[in-house]
Amino acid sequence: MKADKIIFATGNAGKMREIQMILADLGLEIQSMKEAGVTADIVEDGKTFAENAMIKASAIAQELEKRGERAVVLADDSGLEIDYLNKEPGIYSARYMGEDTSYTIKNAHLIQRLAGVPDEKRTARFVCAIAAVLPDGRQFETNAAVEGRIGYEERGENGFGYDPIFYLPEYDKSSAELSPEEKNRISHRGKALEEMKRVLLAEL
Repeated sequence: MKADKIIFATGNAGKMREIQMILADLGLEIQSMKEAGVTADIVEDGKTFAENAMIKASAIAQELEKRGERAVVLADDSGLEIDYLNKEPGIYSARYMGEDTSYTIKNAHLIQRLAGVPDEKRTARFVCAIAAVLPDGRQFETNAAVEGRIGYEERGENGFGYDPIFYLPEYDKSSAELSPEEKNRISHRGKALEEMKRVLLAEL
């Protein structure tokens, strides 16, 4: 089953850099939706990360089918779950406090909500689900998570989103203080992408 390229359903430049590093040895060109010129009005109304990822991948696959293009479509849905806050922001991580609100503001707000909460109750995890729709219509899904806790301030310049407040005790670093190689090896998205790469190597 031949595919010409991989199109990933994101416009996030930081995320695309991670994806291209991890999937490079699939030997296919990897484009973002924007680079591929794909627009789709996608309503992410799933109840889980996995449902939202498949909604995005399926919508883009339908657009490509109309154009007669043979591409593997990948989409992820990922977010931060903070146990003390009943797993907020969860599936609403990207839309938390409004999509146009900067992560500096979002991060400061979450730290403020955890004011006075001790380390052992600041447990959190990044969760990622990746969905794939192949040109022949078959669908696959992988999931992964990385455990940590919420720090007391933003730290690090390497990450994006909630990375600067996500503290990894075993590394004594925030996710944004890891090198790109370290992060790809242990991150929720890195692990889910590696698993998806194994699926695609077997199926393509």
